[in-house]
Amino acid sequence: MTASALPATLPKVSANDRFKAGFQSVLWASLVLAAIAHVVTFEVWPEYTTQDISYTAPELTTVELPPEISIPDAPAQIPRPANPIVSTVDVLEELTIAPTTFAFNPVSTLPPPPTLTRLASGEADASISSEPTFTPFTVAPSILNREEVARAMAANYPSQLRAAGIGGTVRVYFFIDAEGRVQDRRVHQSSGFETLDQAALEVAELYRFSPALNRDKKVPVWVLFPIEFRVR
Repeated sequence: MTASALPATLPKVSANDRFKAGFQSVLWASLVLAAIAHVVTFEVWPEYTTQDISYTAPELTTVELPPEISIPDAPAQIPRPANPIVSTVDVLEELTIAPTTFAFNPVSTLPPPPTLTRLASGEADASISSEPTFTPFTVAPSILNREEVARAMAANYPSQLRAAGIGGTVRVYFFIDAEGRVQDRRVHQSSGFETLDQAALEVAELYRFSPALNRDKKVPVWVLFPIEFRVR
């Protein structure tokens, strides 16, 4: 045969085609090797035997309780609350509460109203002005002369504390009469400096207030105001 009789090109075989062609032989060879491996493993592997772990227990016997031991009875059942029953008893008329009217309660049998002793000048009772206490009012008093108070604070500021730049706040109790005049003043909380507290009491004498009102009536009251000294 001459070279001209051969085909011009040979068909190209891919790797996938070669794998498909030899797949059947590879599969059977793998199954045979797996079977041989299992047979060898079962023949060579040592055998396991179970161990006897049985045991014997002593025979159980019943014990009879002696006759002097008695089992107490079960506790009695707790009674349930009884159902309420509506009473049908008629209440007598004289057992009811009497009407609260002036006809059944005359004024002569009522206790006397509280009395307040007032001075002729309209000032409060001495028991109220003796010491700071709670005094009811609906409208609080207000300061009327703030500029005058500010000038007095500047004039009464202790010079040594002012030069050192030391200030403080003094909380002062004022007792104000029904006309708004200061009748008494006392230090409630000190500033920590006696001279500053004394200056606050001197300034407190110059305060003028609007009268306090309790339901549109002028009343004397105790009030608490702070007096603060500070270097501007």
